[in-house]
Amino acid sequence: MTEPRETSDRHDPVLLQRCVDLLAPALAVDGSVLVDCTLGMGGHTEAILEQVPTSRVIGIDRDPEALTLASQRLERFGDRFVAVHATYDEIGDVVREQGLPAVQGVLMDLGVSSLQLDEVDRGFSYARDAALDMRMDTTTTLTAADVLNTYSEDDLTRILRDFGEERFARKIARSVVSRRATEPWRTSAPLVDLVRACIPAATRKTGGNPAKRTFQALRIEVNQELEVLERAVPAAIEALAVDGRIVVESYHSLEDRLVKRAFAHGATSSAPAGLPVEPETHKPYLELLTRGAEEAHGEELERNPRAASVRLRAARRRRPTPTHMLRTAVTR
Repeated sequence: MTEPRETSDRHDPVLLQRCVDLLAPALAVDGSVLVDCTLGMGGHTEAILEQVPTSRVIGIDRDPEALTLASQRLERFGDRFVAVHATYDEIGDVVREQGLPAVQGVLMDLGVSSLQLDEVDRGFSYARDAALDMRMDTTTTLTAADVLNTYSEDDLTRILRDFGEERFARKIARSVVSRRATEPWRTSAPLVDLVRACIPAATRKTGGNPAKRTFQALRIEVNQELEVLERAVPAAIEALAVDGRIVVESYHSLEDRLVKRAFAHGATSSAPAGLPVEPETHKPYLELLTRGAEEAHGEELERNPRAASVRLRAARRRRPTPTHMLRTAVTR
């Protein structure tokens, strides 16, 4: 039997020092607070608490197991760390429940965590046969098996096309529905085999395991990841105090597109074109701290393959959001 690994050995945080360096200037005052919206195994939070002694961290995660493991890892920091079971679009409620008017930093490290990938019975990995679960929050009910066994062919096609960017979405969806007529979906290995059979051999030669797009799509659907993120980024910006900073690490284009749009909206003047003087109420409320999206390079890619797809964006809160821009930021 394999001995359980230490929590710190099970997760190599992506672009760790870059995240700390971007957030630290906003956390340099005693009593400053960072909300780690995706606590996971606690690696980013640990680095912040170690390197920025003036800071406190509220760690949010929807995964009860992650909260337990991270809390054990961070116990030595005492009341400088608080763990909260929530989804990150609830950041406004979490901040208010902690008795705070605003926070100085927000970090989001999106996507599936190392814990979830490494635990076979969670069903996130296409590399090993396991129950088709994929729930980040195990207290919820919808699983990947439920999606495969109950969704219509049209809905499955939409999910695979929109969330997995899968070219052969219709063919895979039709095959999924055909198989479940005789045998319900329960485990991942038959799904991997079915997807491989649906994708032409010439296409399978590049791009890694052909099932990865299908698994990504199912995971996003089960956890409503894009809907949560679309609400979460504007809510996180609104939770920031003036001069506060937000850092978001995305791992696929759908996530990064939402983050880019929200940041660009806040960093763009809303004044009508042609005005001789920009009204104060129309000035941008965000300052972009990165030029486009930053990527991992060199030694980090060699050490941590999961960093290959990261896209990091950061912004600073310049001023409160004008009411007319707030409504647009939330609804666009």
